[in-house]
Amino acid sequence: MNKMRELRIEKITLNIGVGSPGDKLNNAKKLLQTITGLKPVETSSIKRIPTWGVRPKLPIACKVTVRGKKAEEILQRLLMSRENKLPARKIDAFGNFSFGIEEYITIPGVKYDATIGVIGLEVAVTLTRPGYRIKNRSLQKKKIPTRHQIKREDVVSYLKEKFSVNIEEAE
Repeated sequence: MNKMRELRIEKITLNIGVGSPGDKLNNAKKLLQTITGLKPVETSSIKRIPTWGVRPKLPIACKVTVRGKKAEEILQRLLMSRENKLPARKIDAFGNFSFGIEEYITIPGVKYDATIGVIGLEVAVTLTRPGYRIKNRSLQKKKIPTRHQIKREDVVSYLKEKFSVNIEEAE
């Protein structure tokens, strides 16, 4: 296979939205740190939603971005918690896919912590190919040609080969 056509994981973003600051947010940050070993970042609200008690710049969620070899290892564990099954609708047309995990205790290697409780999280995975740098560089930005863009079929075959994931088609 051509090396320029190989897919690789650019990043994995783990996100937990709790809706309010305080103990829930601290527990979510602690959970992300135990799963990844990296320090999570708080994300703040932008809009004011009075019925939910949310105002602008109020920290209501946290996230952590993982790259490199560690991203592959974590993705393997996260997919195992979903029994290596992923619905086809979770894969978009641009080489990204995302899924949710209802309870973190289903992730292999993560033990239940009574201080955290039971929390779910969202996982977003971004895939790239060599040569994708041309769309982000500061000088001579270019568009990725259509023949080099990642398609849904490429992602499905990558997941089946690399992680032996079973893609469930919609009925």
